[in-house]
Amino acid sequence: MTMKRSLSSSLIYLFALLLSLFYAYIMIQLLFNRGSSAYTDAYRYNLVPFKTISNYIVHYSRFNFDTWFKNLFGNIVLFIPIGILAPILNKRFNKFIPFIGFSLLLLVTVETIQLFSRVGSFDVDDLILNLFGALIGYIFYRNFLK
Repeated sequence: MTMKRSLSSSLIYLFALLLSLFYAYIMIQLLFNRGSSAYTDAYRYNLVPFKTISNYIVHYSRFNFDTWFKNLFGNIVLFIPIGILAPILNKRFNKFIPFIGFSLLLLVTVETIQLFSRVGSFDVDDLILNLFGALIGYIFYRNFLK
């Protein structure tokens, strides 16, 4: 029985690893391979929590649905896999605090790269929405996959 379980665990780990590499490739394309805004006069950034989120909610009629949906829900949905894959690949992330620390470090790194490379925009609300997505994935993992 332990041989079967070990083989099963190894296959799950290998599948999660391959899926993570594919996910990382897709995310790099989405987050960093859009033209740079280094040549524009003003770089957009937001350091005020919930400013962008509330703007999209309060003034939703000013945005086309595609923009509104992608900015609010896309930032959540795209990061759900982190909450599922991180604890599968590293058992340390089965615990809440290490998982949150890892997720925050990863998300701050992504936003900081966007800030300095001027690809996309640095927005603290992206961090909030992305972390919420990772938490949804983590809760799903803890309740249904663990």
